[in-house]
Amino acid sequence: MKVLIIGSGGREHAIAWKLAQSRHVDKIYCSPGNAGISEIAECIDVGTSDFKALVDFVKYEWIDLTIVGPEEPLSRGIVDAFEKEGRRILGPDMKAAQLESSKVFAKDFMKRYGIPSAEYSVFTSYVHAEDHVRMKGTPIVVKADGLAAGKGVFVANTVEEAIDALRLIMKEKAFGDAGNRVVVEECLEGEEASFMVFCDGKTVKPMASSQDHKRIFDGDEGPNTGGMGAYSPAPVVTRELEAEIMEKVMWPVMKGLKAEGLKYKGILYAGLMIKNKTPYVLEFNCRLGDPETQPVLARLDTDLVDISFAMLDGKLGEMDIKWRPKSSVCVVLASKGYPGRYEKGKVITGFDTLKNEKDVFVFHAGTAFDNGNIVTAGGRVLGITALGDDIRDARDRAYRAIEKIHFDGMHYRKDIADRALKRQ
Repeated sequence: MKVLIIGSGGREHAIAWKLAQSRHVDKIYCSPGNAGISEIAECIDVGTSDFKALVDFVKYEWIDLTIVGPEEPLSRGIVDAFEKEGRRILGPDMKAAQLESSKVFAKDFMKRYGIPSAEYSVFTSYVHAEDHVRMKGTPIVVKADGLAAGKGVFVANTVEEAIDALRLIMKEKAFGDAGNRVVVEECLEGEEASFMVFCDGKTVKPMASSQDHKRIFDGDEGPNTGGMGAYSPAPVVTRELEAEIMEKVMWPVMKGLKAEGLKYKGILYAGLMIKNKTPYVLEFNCRLGDPETQPVLARLDTDLVDISFAMLDGKLGEMDIKWRPKSSVCVVLASKGYPGRYEKGKVITGFDTLKNEKDVFVFHAGTAFDNGNIVTAGGRVLGITALGDDIRDARDRAYRAIEKIHFDGMHYRKDIADRALKRQ
């Protein structure tokens, strides 16, 4: 069997790594991939937005399955383009992908189907949004409507911060057309968790729980990023809470999608705030989270290909998905300056020292080759991921591994999984 992965980040490297373990897979391709992915897959020089070229490649190479990693191709209709040509691809179609590509669509959808979320208002006028913020006061959350690479959400503790966010989104157009509308919502306080499920359009099955660290600095300080680390399982998601999330969030989403005639076969991710033991949805993603994918897939004990075809064939209900009884931690190594401007081309050293480390995995995100060296090529560069008997063991293994990696300006958080440790 041949499989094509769309994307170039740490999530896609983890997907390729897991697919390479499948008894079904003979060949993996990745578009466009990265330096690490190239060790286990053939990277092709086709852009993720060039749907015609990708479909032609799939036809020519007789690809059996395509898995989409990032949100942008899903939001632009890659699934629709592939299915029109009779090609098997995992992910929601463009209309269903609005759960992620439009904050307004997602908030209105949740309101229609009684899914718990923060109270909100939508604005297309900067003046009206500013008046609303001044009237409501803070803390308050300001969100760009469209996709913004995980950087379009601002938690404002002062009115000035909220107005600065509105100005950045709506006037300065920092996120382009994604800022034509904004959602201004109440600020929920509690503990965040990431909850992902497999979906086949009629059945949902939960993945192992995880928790992300969005802010750039220790102690959840500084601006939001795409994610600076994650761990699994998340102690905050107890068995009782998992059942409540499924009942109050995931099943209502599936019923709502079906009621509106929206096709959804793939991964659904809910970013949650747990407040007084009750889950509230902060956002939906229509694909695997990054960096949650790295620790979660490290624990997956069932063949990912079998799960993928069960989703496509509507047979997920027949699957018994198993997880390793271990804990896992992923720490992201980022370029200096991220999530703002950063330099590329810094030589990375230390890979060889980790090749034989048991239960330690180096997932590449922003890397490339340059004159025989592996160099930095993005804001988030590597995701050092480790398995352990518990969170502390996995965390210690990950941080010991990080000591062996180096590149100029390397930055990472020192407190990944601290919240979990405090619960032990």
